[in-house]
Amino acid sequence: MSGLRTSGPARAGQYLALVAYLAFLALPFLWLVSTAFKPARELGSLHPTWIPEDATLANFRQAFDEQPLLQAAANSLIAALCAVLVAVAIATPMAYVMARHRGRLSAAATGWVVVSQAFPFVLVIIPLFLILKNLHLINTLSGLILVYVVWSLPFALWMLTGYVRAVPAELEEAAAVDGAGRLRTLVSVTAPLLAPGIVATALFAFITAWNEFFFALVLLKTPEKQTLPVVLTHFLGAEGVADLGPLAAAAFLATLPSLVVFAVIQKRITGGMMAGAVKS
Repeated sequence: MSGLRTSGPARAGQYLALVAYLAFLALPFLWLVSTAFKPARELGSLHPTWIPEDATLANFRQAFDEQPLLQAAANSLIAALCAVLVAVAIATPMAYVMARHRGRLSAAATGWVVVSQAFPFVLVIIPLFLILKNLHLINTLSGLILVYVVWSLPFALWMLTGYVRAVPAELEEAAAVDGAGRLRTLVSVTAPLLAPGIVATALFAFITAWNEFFFALVLLKTPEKQTLPVVLTHFLGAEGVADLGPLAAAAFLATLPSLVVFAVIQKRITGGMMAGAVKS
């Protein structure tokens, strides 16, 4: 057992790497928050500070006055939630079949998942645009939701397949021996243990759809139908000069839903995993 223990210097190095990684993630966000509350005088200062000397909400008021942020946020929320619900509903039974019945079909599906993630957005946008145009879905949230479902489905399927394989098949066999039918076994035994995986998959799919920019930029042309990431680009001037204060304020508001969703759901994910461990 002593050989498995991490030595003191190695453990210190791990903690140092973790702190560096957290700083790498946190510092840009903290700078964004600081910029959002700075007045124009401090934004143009040659000696910027982390903490605003004269914090103000003027950037937030200007951001809402200049751009339809609430409508854009509503569009992003509708597109993300609908895409997540449809993708998870389709991916869950497919993942169960792939995990429990391995064969050529399962291998082909896994290969499709890997290959689909290798395609860049630019490569598929032209045929995708033509298909949606023939379906009269250009400049509609329905078309964007359809794209998000198709794009997030392989990732959701890959994640859920791993979670299903982590659920012991012996539990289902024991339920069958006790007289439970297939449907009751899935609902009473498999589903509770799979719930944390479904929630985690839905969370990642939601964040991906909420932050997606390229498809929304190409497919949505009417301002009142555009999503929040697209509307954020409107704070850039014709020559690429950013209205930094309102842009930072709008970007800060755009990051809040993802943070709130993760903060609320992560406790459920942890609790579900612990419950699954006790049951198994």
